Amino acid sequence: MSRSLKHVEIREYVRGLVEGSAPGTAAPSERDLVDRFGVARMTVRQALDALVGEGVLERFPGRGTFVAGPRRTPTGVASFTEDMARRGMVAEARTLAAEHVVAGERLARALQVVPGTPVVHWRRLRMADGRVVCLSDAYLDHGRIPGLLDALPASLYVELGARGTRPTWAEDVLTAGIATPDEATLLEVPGGAAVLRHNRRALAGEVVVEVSRTVYRGDAYTMSLQLSS
Repeated sequence: MSRSLKHVEIREYVRGLVEGSAPGTAAPSERDLVDRFGVARMTVRQALDALVGEGVLERFPGRGTFVAGPRRTPTGVASFTEDMARRGMVAEARTLAAEHVVAGERLARALQVVPGTPVVHWRRLRMADGRVVCLSDAYLDHGRIPGLLDALPASLYVELGARGTRPTWAEDVLTAGIATPDEATLLEVPGGAAVLRHNRRALAGEVVVEVSRTVYRGDAYTMSLQLSS
């Protein structure tokens, strides 16, 4: 049988195998499929990639391939806690700094405030299922979230929602980079390890409510985007 037909055979075999399975159920491993069908790993990967593209399966680096949940339409700007919950993981955080700082010109411009305005700086080490995933620095106009530092919330976006200022859209910039020595120590990765840098400017309507910089471990996070025309 040709390689292309083998790809189809494997794809439909896996589809039938996982049909009706609960989201999060492990799919057959590439090694098992290679042994079962006697084909190259590339053929198996092509079959699984097709199912990932259809939304039947989803792949998590370092964990494997699993049955995907129902396809979702975009539901707005998600917090880290919500993002992890959608992946079936429990989010945790360790606060490294929670303080008032004075906005310099660049930060003031991003937050749409006057330079010298007091802003909240909240630095957290974020974990998922006990594993370090990212280092996050969030900046917010103190005048729009009074008392935030008096009782830090479990989820910033849930707290903003309770105050009527949950972000409704965001400007995100993603870049690849190398961890600095300090970042490598906090993220528990070797010096010079690859990281994903995520800069966000989150708005509620036309009001900027948060500016954040997040550094993700390159081996612990996959960014998923839902696009439509």
